[in-house]
Parts: sequence; C-alpha cells; structure tokens
Amino acid sequence: MSADAITPVFVRLKLSLLRNGLRQSGGRKAAYITSAVFALLFAALQLIGLIALRGHAHAESVAVLAVAVLGLGWAVMPLFFPSGDETLDPTRLVMLPLRPRPLVRALLAASLVGIGPLFTLCLLVGSVIAVARGGAAFVVGAVAVVLALLVCVALARAVAAANVRLLTSRKGRDLAVLSGLVIAIGAQIVNFGAQRIGASGLGELDPAAGVLQWVPPASAIAAVHAVGEGSYGLAAAQLALTAGALVALLALWSRHLTRLMTSPDGSTLPGAESAAKERSSTGLGKLLPAGRKGTVMERSLRYVWRDPKTKAAWVTSLAIGLIVPVFNAWQGTGSVYFACFAAGMLGIQMYNQFGQDTSAFWMVAMTISSTRDAYVELRARAYALLLITLPYATLVTVVTTAMLGDWRRLPEALGLSFALLGAMLATGTWTSARFPYSIPQEGYKNVAPGQTGLAWISIFGGMMAAALLCAPVIALTIWLNVSADGDDWTWLLLPVGTVYGAALTAAGLKLAAPRTARRLPEILAAVSKG
Repeated sequence: MSADAITPVFVRLKLSLLRNGLRQSGGRKAAYITSAVFALLFAALQLIGLIALRGHAHAESVAVLAVAVLGLGWAVMPLFFPSGDETLDPTRLVMLPLRPRPLVRALLAASLVGIGPLFTLCLLVGSVIAVARGGAAFVVGAVAVVLALLVCVALARAVAAANVRLLTSRKGRDLAVLSGLVIAIGAQIVNFGAQRIGASGLGELDPAAGVLQWVPPASAIAAVHAVGEGSYGLAAAQLALTAGALVALLALWSRHLTRLMTSPDGSTLPGAESAAKERSSTGLGKLLPAGRKGTVMERSLRYVWRDPKTKAAWVTSLAIGLIVPVFNAWQGTGSVYFACFAAGMLGIQMYNQFGQDTSAFWMVAMTISSTRDAYVELRARAYALLLITLPYATLVTVVTTAMLGDWRRLPEALGLSFALLGAMLATGTWTSARFPYSIPQEGYKNVAPGQTGLAWISIFGGMMAAALLCAPVIALTIWLNVSADGDDWTWLLLPVGTVYGAALTAAGLKLAAPRTARRLPEILAAVSKG
C-alpha cells in the first residue's frame, strides 16, 4: 500500500483515538479540555511575547534558545510519557502488511495532529516574526517553520521507535519517575536564569544562542535572521543543516521500524542463564531487625525501589528537597532555614501509608489483629522512612550551611528539621488511618476518582497540623535569636528539636495504632477503590 493511500487512514485513526479517549469518562474529557485550554493560552502568550520582541537587539537569541528548548522537549517527551500517545508504539502495527517508508510518512502526518504540534507551530511562527526582516526573510521563515516542526515530530518518533521495547516494559516505564526530577531542576534553572537576565539583560543569552544556532531545529530560525541580515550563504548552510537533520531522523526512524517489524522481541525470551539462576537475598534483610519490624521495613524500602508511583514520589521529594535550599544558597538569597524544606518534602511520604499498598493491603490487614500489631506495623514503616530521611535531611542542612558559611546556625537548623520531620511523621501516621485513599496503578493519577477531597484533607490538613505542632520549637528559635544572650544557647535547639520530634512521632504512633486496628475494613475498602 502506498503512502498516499495510508496517510489519510492514519490521520483518521489518530483523530479516532483522541475522540474515543475522551468518551471514556467525563473526568478525562474535562482534564483534556482544561489542559488544551491552558496549553493554547500559554502558546498564545508566547506568540504575543515573541512578536513584541520584534526589532529588539537580542530577539534572535531569545527565539533560537526557545526553539532549542522546544526541540529538547520533543526529544525527551517519549521517555517521560511513554503512554501519553498510543500511536507512539509502532509494535501495534507489526501484523499489518506495511512497508517502513510509507508507514513513516503516514505516521509523520498523523503526528501533526494534537495539542503539542499546534503549540510548537505557534512558538515557531512567533519566533519567525520576531527575527524576520524583509520579504525574503518571511519566505525563508515559512520554509523554516515547516522544517523545524517536522524535525521536532520526527525527533520524538525516532526516540520512541529506538526505545519502544524499553518503554513498553515495566522497568522502562519507570523512566517516567525522572520527569519529577527534570521538572524540579528545570524550574530552578529557569528561575536562576530569569534572575540573571533580570539583573544583566537579554545579552546574557547571546553566547548560548551563538552555539545553538547550529543545532537543529534552532538552526532554521537562525537562518531566517541571517537572511534578514543579508547573509544568504550562512542562511543556506543553516537551512541545509536543518533539512539534513530531518532526513537523518527519518532514515533512523525507518531503520528502527524495519527492525521492530522483522525482529523477534528479545525482551520476552528469558535467558537460559537468568532462568537457571536462583534468586538470592539482596542482603537488605540481614541489615534490618528480626521479626515483624524488619519485615515491614524491608517491604516499605522495596516499595520505594520497585513501585513506580512510590519511586516517582520519592525521587521528586529528594530532588526538590535538595534543589530549593541549594539553589537559593547558590544565588546568595537563601537562608540556612531553607534546609528544613528537605525534611518537609520527605515527611510527606508518611502520609497515606496504606494507600501506597493499594489492593495488596488486604495481606497486611490479615496480620493485624490487635492494637499492638497495628502499632508495630506503623512504627516499622516510620523507621523505614527515617532510614532515608534522617541522613538526607542532615546532609542537605550541612551542605546548605557550608554554602552560606553560617556554621553558627547549623545546630538550630538541624533541630528545626528534626522537629518538623517528627511532626510530619506523627500527623502522617494519624491521617493514614483516618483519611486513607487509593492510588491508581495505571496512568499518572495519584488519587482515585471521588477521593480527591480525602487526599486534600490528608496531606494539606496534616501539613498544617505539623506546622502547629512545631510552633514551640519555632518560638524557641525566634526567642533565642532575638534575645541578648540567646546566641550562646542556640546549640540547645539541636537536642531539643531531636527529642521533641521523637516525642511527637511516638505520640502519633500511640494515637494512630488503636484507630488503625478498629478501622481496618474501612481502610481496606478505601485503598482498594482504584
């Protein structure tokens, strides 16, 4: 079948997938429409902003960098959101009698349908308007927009095809946990860059733009600017570079499609050596206490390492807990107290403990027959969390203090961090028993439909309660810092905060254990809903 014959079919298939996906539920339709509105609104603002830069001395640098970042986004999108578009998986078409080249053209046309391509088109058009000068530049700009858009789409497809075996496997889908880390780091980099630009002007972007103007798809926008400046040879070279990148990406994509459609899936064939190898203990259990406490701790730690949703939450919390204080200290605008952010982000992991077990909680529930059993279960989960959070919060506090050079405040910052961590463990333990909710295993939702209110009460209500519980230590810190002789006694905040946090954790466990034992059926029903 020729490309001309199958291309309309694939475009209609993409439209049908979008339409049928919206018919599944009202919530999904509302989420899609809301995201589409916000994406298009952001695209319109970007378009207006780029047009407003027209005539500015550094408009080319802004446009080139914006398109370069856009291309990077298209490259990593299949890795972070492998299930976001069903058509990214070409293995669904393996049984069809299709040749790679016509299939590439048809899939490329179908890829141009959606919010992402429309957003990209708006940004590219705005970039061309911002840098184009003269009729010839606008003519070249029309070609540049088409080439850059096709490069972005072909890049995403080539990456997806090259990694489809990995992305469609269970371990491959764990790559999505990196999205939280990248978003956290990216947000802080953008914040830092915006502050630098605000202080020094857009001229700070020129060195980076000078390099990226030779990297497709940004080279297409640089070609438009070159034509406006009369540098036709430079523009031809940059357009040729973009066109060459498109041809190379299409060839790479076609090659991977051929391999996918003619080679067996080796990931489904167990190796003889791995099949014969007996499973051995990782040694983790040997380092933990014996009995139920050690078993529960090992189970909790394995969830952190193996469960995609739990791993994603931990990676995001670890990243943001370090990035916020360190980046602020790096910029010279931070405080040693920002290190408490690490304890706060990690303390959130204590909330909804039973929801993390999902429907498997019934196996845990069968082992709880008394308040004592519930207490040991909750205490072991808290210990497992402390194995990570205590050294990590200490490390972040020490690093932040070292960057600021304010070693005198290290004891009080550590004391506040430990008190906050203890308060969040206490409130998290209690809300886990009082407001449990289910975490769906499929998709990217972290709350089952109909339980959003429970999640808000559990997390944000618990965080407010934790802040109130920390009020005595916060008040003592303020009093010692404003008192005339208080600086000589601020070291006391470390033992006071540590003891106070431990006492709060013990009190939270004591209060939550009987409630957990009484409400086991309700907890099981709530966490199994999704």
